[in-house]
Amino acid sequence: MISSMVSVLAQQGAPWPPPSSSGDIGIWAILGIAVAALFILILFFRFVPLGLWLAAFAAGAHVGIGTLIAMRLRRVPPKLIVEPRISAIKAGLSVDLNKLEAHYLAGGNVQAVVNALISADKANIELNFDRCAAIDLAGRNVLEAVQMSVNPKVIITPKVTAMAKDGIQMSAITRITVRANIDRLVGGAGEETIVARVGEGIVSTIGSSEDHKAVLENPDAISKNVLSKGLDAGTAFEILSIDIADVDVGSNIGAKLNAERAEADKQVAQAKAEGRRAMAVASEQEMTARVAEMRAKLVEAEAQVPLAMAEALRNGNIGVMDYLNFKNIASDTEMRKAISGVSGGKKGNPVGE
Repeated sequence: MISSMVSVLAQQGAPWPPPSSSGDIGIWAILGIAVAALFILILFFRFVPLGLWLAAFAAGAHVGIGTLIAMRLRRVPPKLIVEPRISAIKAGLSVDLNKLEAHYLAGGNVQAVVNALISADKANIELNFDRCAAIDLAGRNVLEAVQMSVNPKVIITPKVTAMAKDGIQMSAITRITVRANIDRLVGGAGEETIVARVGEGIVSTIGSSEDHKAVLENPDAISKNVLSKGLDAGTAFEILSIDIADVDVGSNIGAKLNAERAEADKQVAQAKAEGRRAMAVASEQEMTARVAEMRAKLVEAEAQVPLAMAEALRNGNIGVMDYLNFKNIASDTEMRKAISGVSGGKKGNPVGE
């Protein structure tokens, strides 16, 4: 601005710098004061939202200039506080300006809280500012919760698979209609808990059915059984209805399990039989070794017989005739064994009979 004034004076032929007369000094002092006043005025309008003050005054939600300046000093954007308050006043709600500012400083969404209060008031839902602010600070979308209270939400569960008592696998998809419970939004469980509980109820209901045909004939029995368990307890929602959207029949899990069990039993029996066979083979080998041992002892004993006979003859315990009779008996026994071994008839018959 000063440079533009200098250029204007130069075009009019005024000397620069101006002469140091008392009149010229007064003119330049007035110009400096005007420039300073203009600069201060610009800073005032930038620091004080005069337009926002006029809008609040015209809407009947008067906010003092000092309050707006104090908001600036507290680093609170006045627009984020005043405009939601104007909306609330126009909707017929009385909202304390200090509560709005405190909610902003706490990290809350002031506009969402005010919109939720307006929606709840129009829908005749009892909701005060403190509860609404607490819901917002808890991390929940308070406006969406109020809208869900007016317009219930439908949650489609993923496919839940269960098996009936007859071993047939079944899959079901459900639609859960829920409505937000404002009183339990703080500390209540979310949608994931509702879906998990409904899935657990479906598995329990199908598993307790005698056969899959009963489930196909009365699919509404699943929803009635699940709904009667009060699955919305401790959650932030109220279950209005549970509808079975689709029921599919899967594979025969019972037959597969029985086949696998039979195969496992067969393998166990084969293992036991193999163990018994190995024990029999080991026992046979042991008996063979014992027979060989007994034969060795027999040969050893037979080898002692001639020595005993010689000792008996030497000592005179037996005579020569006794020895010859013994040899005859032994020869006769060997002959009988030879005849029985080469006979072609019955055992023990001589050849030719």
